[in-house]
Amino acid sequence: MTENVRNSRRRTGPVRLSLGALSGALAGCAALAIAQVIAGAVRPQSGPVVAVGGAAIDRTPAAVKDWAIRNFGTDDKLVLQLGILAVLALFAVSLGIAGLRFRRPAAAGVLLFGVVGALAATGRPDSTGPADALPSVAGAVAGAVLLYVLTGRLARRTEPSPAAPSGGDWDRRGFVIAAGTAAVASAGAALLGRSLAGAGGRDAVASRHNAVLPAPVSPAPPVPRGAGPRVPGLSPFITPSSDFYRVDTALVVPRVDATTWALRIHGKGVTRPLTLSYDDLLRRDLVERDITLTCVSNEVGGPYVGNARWTGVRLADLLAECGVRPPSQGGPADQLVARSVDGMTIGSPVEDVMDGRDALLALGMNGVPLPFAHGFPVRMVVPGLYGFVSACKWIEDIELTTFGAYDPYWVKRGWARRAPVRTQSRIDTPKPFARPKAGTVMVAGVAWAQHRGIDKVEVRVDDGPWREARLAAEDTADTWRQWTFPWQATRGGHTLTVRATDRTGAVQTARRTRTIPDGAGGWHSVVVTVD
Repeated sequence: MTENVRNSRRRTGPVRLSLGALSGALAGCAALAIAQVIAGAVRPQSGPVVAVGGAAIDRTPAAVKDWAIRNFGTDDKLVLQLGILAVLALFAVSLGIAGLRFRRPAAAGVLLFGVVGALAATGRPDSTGPADALPSVAGAVAGAVLLYVLTGRLARRTEPSPAAPSGGDWDRRGFVIAAGTAAVASAGAALLGRSLAGAGGRDAVASRHNAVLPAPVSPAPPVPRGAGPRVPGLSPFITPSSDFYRVDTALVVPRVDATTWALRIHGKGVTRPLTLSYDDLLRRDLVERDITLTCVSNEVGGPYVGNARWTGVRLADLLAECGVRPPSQGGPADQLVARSVDGMTIGSPVEDVMDGRDALLALGMNGVPLPFAHGFPVRMVVPGLYGFVSACKWIEDIELTTFGAYDPYWVKRGWARRAPVRTQSRIDTPKPFARPKAGTVMVAGVAWAQHRGIDKVEVRVDDGPWREARLAAEDTADTWRQWTFPWQATRGGHTLTVRATDRTGAVQTARRTRTIPDGAGGWHSVVVTVD
């Protein structure tokens, strides 16, 4: 082999490898773009990234999910989708490079992507049928064809020789035209897919815009003066809807059209099944209540707790209308299974829902119809229970059954069947590692024990004695309670610790426990340095 031929291979080898990788990337983008177009016409949840992401969430061990929420917070879904896209990109680039020598097997590899996406989409609990496979299949076919074409343009016509050092060379002009056309078409398809997805939710957006909540027949009493001390850094007593935590498994927030939505109540012990529309609920007697919700994934001192003013229909009244009796009155069902439009199932104790607490089918949050991210058109709110056993968003079905007969979504993954909210407290200010000045430092935070109420909050500085904090006025036993503690801070490093006592006399436990299976335990502490 001559020196010219060897130099030619050195020059063209890396270039062709780079263009092979580019071919794979373009094929992957085209596959996702076409899939997005078809998903926009079918339903957004059938797209391959969403479907595979949902399947990954369903199969992820509870401890890993808990880790993701703890480390990424409400961005956990974004991180998952970015991870899926990164894996797909590596897969596509690898296929593009392999396609330089093995065109057909590489194209077949793209089709494998379609099979995985189709199986994930049709295997989801909210799948509407075989049509959910169409986005992944159509996208994979488009990607496979494009990869086959592009790698074909990169194929050498003849081997290099002294007379033709670059061989017959590959079809530069044809590759540039095909790659450029594919890039432009993929971008256009992606925009079209987004437009179609948006159009599919326009009826839902219009139904929320047109929804008017009637004045409640039982309005919430005014928040007592002094319930929310004005301390910089302290959480507001009523959490704005935009700041309210959101923890669920929906990669795409369902946008449900309230004009076509319906709720079915049926099952064991139901003598008069009901099917209710959104307007049916609006015509009923609405109540308004301030209720604090807590996620079971909330670590000690964590942010997944919020207080809002909810408007809705008493769930116990609806169940009684259907002939349901709690177990304490001889009812045969001890579990209420709520089903969401996205396939989520949440089990609640019938006894708790019907024991007189303000368990609601909520239609409003902070004076307006529920935001889509928080369950529009209707969700469940049950004070005193963690969200994973009570707070079903986008609810469409309520079935009365027993704990022995059915395990809901989270129970199947190792979480508890019953989970009353633990007595907890949190220091909001000063923040960890803050550097306040010596003198009077206002320590403040919140404490909660929904449906029991907070009776006392105590603060400890370093290893000193527990000293009682000043409690703000109480709204109801179902809301959190704010507290303040004027601390005479001295220079140096200090550890501030808080604990609460609920109205039953139970003191918040010092024993640290994980969130799984029924909520975290322990005292919240912050370390500060006083200057």
